Amino acid sequence: MGYREVAEKDHHARTMSLGAEKPNTKTSPLPPSKKRTSSWSDIWLKNTTPLKNVIFAMQLASPKDSKFKPTHKTLIPNWANIDRTSLLSDEILLKILAKLPESQRKPNSLVCKRWLNLQGRLVRSLKVLDWSFLQSGRLISRFPNLNQVDMLYGSSISDQNSGILLSYRMFSFHTGYEFSPKQRVSESNFKLLPPEVVDRGLDALASGCPNLRKLVVIGASEMGLLSVAEECPTLQELELHKCSDNVLRGIAACENLQVLKLVANVEGLYSSVVSDIGLTILAQGCTRLVKLELCGCEGSFDGIKAIGQCCQMLEELTFCDHRMDGGWLAALSYCENLKTLRFQSCKRIETIPGPEEYLGACPALERLHLQKCQLRDKKSVRALFMVCGAAREIVFQDCWGLDNDMFRLASTCRRVKFLSLEGCSVLTTEGLESVILPWKELECLRVVSCKNIKDKEISPALSTLFSTLKELQWRPDTKSLLPSSVFGTSIGKKGSRFFRKTRDLKMLFDDQNLLLDFIHR
Repeated sequence: MGYREVAEKDHHARTMSLGAEKPNTKTSPLPPSKKRTSSWSDIWLKNTTPLKNVIFAMQLASPKDSKFKPTHKTLIPNWANIDRTSLLSDEILLKILAKLPESQRKPNSLVCKRWLNLQGRLVRSLKVLDWSFLQSGRLISRFPNLNQVDMLYGSSISDQNSGILLSYRMFSFHTGYEFSPKQRVSESNFKLLPPEVVDRGLDALASGCPNLRKLVVIGASEMGLLSVAEECPTLQELELHKCSDNVLRGIAACENLQVLKLVANVEGLYSSVVSDIGLTILAQGCTRLVKLELCGCEGSFDGIKAIGQCCQMLEELTFCDHRMDGGWLAALSYCENLKTLRFQSCKRIETIPGPEEYLGACPALERLHLQKCQLRDKKSVRALFMVCGAAREIVFQDCWGLDNDMFRLASTCRRVKFLSLEGCSVLTTEGLESVILPWKELECLRVVSCKNIKDKEISPALSTLFSTLKELQWRPDTKSLLPSSVFGTSIGKKGSRFFRKTRDLKMLFDDQNLLLDFIHR
């Protein structure tokens, strides 16, 4: 028994000594939880897919004329000869092309047929120069997303091979060599397509471009405009030339129309009639009008009254070379939300204004603009300023007959903040001063090319008024010493604060030379 106990102790001691020694990894296997992790070299040797991807990326980044050519084959054969943009979808490529500037879009359309078609899908506005391009259907297939189309030039019949381009007012067309500069422009020189041809073009355009928003057309009939109204419910802006009362029935179907320009008569080119009947049809159909321009249109009190009563959202009204009967001006008081009233190239404002007690003012009117108008009748001019008594902005540009007596009629407008006079050669400094001095709310004054308004005739009261203005543009002639614009100078609040404790502004501006020196400083 003693020998057996000694043997067991000796075996136990040797076992403890072996447990303290470092294990041999080659002879004694470790449990699964303590196995060593795989190195990067093992991964690359076992799975060669990442290595191939890296080599493929290096091939794409390397230049084509590199001297070091890889010995192995690429994953995609003939990669250098493949159009890499073909891997992109049309939607992604369209987004990329849309980000490019306008100057690069035309050259990009010459790259390939696909880019040509995609570039056509980005075009939104277009002028039709060749009517056959529209009638053949190529315009719709080439530009399917148009929303603004101008058909004015393409509707005229002219010699496209002629190098003579004749421009007359708003039109430009080619003419033959037989046309003389001394010859008067007439309908024989300006020929238009037949109405049925224009209607077929409108039908094709409306069916191919249902999202049309703006359209300019000449010589269309009622049926052609009805097709546009049915196929293009989003049409908001329309410019119609050579229109008549019957044609306006088609416009009345455009319920969402907001901006409308009617050109009935252009002297020397064409003549048509728009009377109270057409204006009434228009007013009852297009009740959402915001801007309306009547060029060469006839009418009277009833037509303007219908527009004012039906078009409650109308904010801007323009008359260009109008042929209205006497008494129409009194109907402007029915336009309760009218903010801007413009007259352009009008030979007369009103023939028979009627009694002043029947002239009502436009309560919301803010701007009155007269451009290239003849202001020779005192009664009509007085009636105009009575209707526009609430105007805050008055602009005269190249108006004939605006002398001191005519301009004094504007004194009835007492809330004017902005006054612009350009090309009023008859008006003098005395007439200007007599009107603007009582205007206590005047903030901006612009006087350009008025040769009878002189710097030496500026009175001390007018000089003081200049010092209180926020903006002054004074250039009555080329010899004027005052700067063309003194906005941002010390004139106004800063100047009055500076001279408040030192000297009186009125005493300072008694001498004209002191005024000029002050403005230049």
